[in-house]
Amino acid sequence: MERELRDAAPHELFEKVRDVLTRDHGARSAELLMADYASARLQPVTAQPFTAESVSALDSPEGRAFGSQQPHVVDVGDGVVVHLPVSVRGDRQGVLSVGYAAGAYDPALLGPLTDVAAALGHEILVADRDTDVFLQARRAKRLTLAAEMQWQLLPGRACSRPEYDLGAQLEPAYAIFGDCFDWSASADHLTLTVNNGMGEGIDAALLTSLAVSALRNARRAGLGLEDQAALADQALYGQYQGRLHLPMLLLRFALDTGEVEVIDAGSPRLWRLRGGAVEQVALEAQLPLGMFEDSVYTCQRFRVLPGDRLFFLSDGVYDVMSPAGEPYSRHALSRAVMNTRLLPPSQVPRALLELLAGHRGGIEAADDAMVLCLDWHGRAGTEQGEP
Repeated sequence: MERELRDAAPHELFEKVRDVLTRDHGARSAELLMADYASARLQPVTAQPFTAESVSALDSPEGRAFGSQQPHVVDVGDGVVVHLPVSVRGDRQGVLSVGYAAGAYDPALLGPLTDVAAALGHEILVADRDTDVFLQARRAKRLTLAAEMQWQLLPGRACSRPEYDLGAQLEPAYAIFGDCFDWSASADHLTLTVNNGMGEGIDAALLTSLAVSALRNARRAGLGLEDQAALADQALYGQYQGRLHLPMLLLRFALDTGEVEVIDAGSPRLWRLRGGAVEQVALEAQLPLGMFEDSVYTCQRFRVLPGDRLFFLSDGVYDVMSPAGEPYSRHALSRAVMNTRLLPPSQVPRALLELLAGHRGGIEAADDAMVLCLDWHGRAGTEQGEP
């Protein structure tokens, strides 16, 4: 199966999967649905974009498989449909739905079908380099140019490793400005950056793109967190001379110990759920990146414990006011964090942003918003406790 997928043309990848399912697994039909940028709809992959109806990613049979990340078998009267999550290392891409005639489905097929869905997910990531077919299928409507630039910067929307699980979401997904996140994992560390945007449209997207690229350049050169911040600061100041700057939070987690290096460069806020209590993590505020020439940045340190859940929020979240004038970060955020505590991190950002819309009372958002959720498990067999 994997060999056939590797040999398929990128734009014909799903057609190859459908052929294999009907030929080798006795299926009568197969459909691939991709999660849209807002993670609200599942969009069918078709020969032409937007030519088939999407389904809800929340309250449909396909959405049940997408949300639970478990296969969901549905009796449809004249047969059975098996909905299988298509994911790569925790990043939920969509759902593969495989139909069987009455009496043709054997539960023993579920394992091989799950393997097919997993192989398809990995091949889609590779195919995205060479075709727009799957990217087009993710779109419930056209993205703005700024949103196109922002989404191309992102590493994904979720990631799972034994030491942690994380998920993130940007809103409004089809017209975001400058809010962004990035992460990279090595054998011993997780590096994570989140930023508020500054400005609107293309200007905001260009500013964020320059900052993220500078940070990646420094990280890939093996520089420490302080030098990464300094290099990005110099890149932004050299381009904008302080006219534009970028608030950012930079973190580096030691997977063995849970020790975290952090630089709060006028950043998004960090909140922690530990032992049933929600609290903001107090950090020493430093200058936003690019505000002044040759700014010097220093790391603070704290430690995360197994079972901790961290939230990273842009100002488009914590500064939002209710119709009664209550900031979201004061009481509503604590309620939202507790209400979503049983959801996996990949689902939490979408749920929080929906609760945020309710907090606004139907008023249209004045700013874009970013939520990133990180569950810390720690590394088995290592000491991870309070410093």
